[in-house]
Amino acid sequence: MSESLASRVKRLVSGSANMIVTAVESLAPEMVMEEAIREVDNAIDDVRAELGRVMTRQYHATRRLAGENKKHEELSESIRVALGEKREDLAEAGVGKLLDIEAQIPVLEAAIGETREAQAELEGYVAALRGRKSEMKEELREYRASQKDAAANGGDGGGPKGSDTERRVEKASEAFDRAMEIGGGIGGGDTPDRKSAALNAELEKLARKNRVNERLAQFKEQG
Repeated sequence: MSESLASRVKRLVSGSANMIVTAVESLAPEMVMEEAIREVDNAIDDVRAELGRVMTRQYHATRRLAGENKKHEELSESIRVALGEKREDLAEAGVGKLLDIEAQIPVLEAAIGETREAQAELEGYVAALRGRKSEMKEELREYRASQKDAAANGGDGGGPKGSDTERRVEKASEAFDRAMEIGGGIGGGDTPDRKSAALNAELEKLARKNRVNERLAQFKEQG
């Protein structure tokens, strides 16, 4: 889609009068108002669908985090048992796995936090759209009532005149026109040459070995 969900919601909740003014000039304001309400309904459906996807991601990330925390506890106990049995080789291998788990936990926690923020934002979108829809339905009701009044008073049925027309046009238009640019991304840098890649891999291997030794020493100190 060329328009992001966030941009779409903001456009529907706030905007300018350009499209509705054109509709008034072409004597079709009621049709445009009805179409605006349908667009808000469609947006609510799309936001709810996205909310469902966010909740699914949150559920899986939460389950994964619980599982990793449980494995961390079990592995920590296994490392202590291995050290108690003088099996430092097994303890060292266990510490390596422990570090892998610990590297994943903050990422999972961040993912859960992001989904919670997204959940709150999307729920806010739904509430805003519902409120806007309620306003738009009231505006449409007022417009139809004004048409009936004009017909009853011998008017030409073209709608309310003067400042009253401008007021209703301005109110009804808020369903249409405001776009917010959302962009950005992660730019890629230069691909390292093979020598640099090999050196980086060796440095990472040494650093990991050092982290394993340090953590193993902590387990030994804890007894």
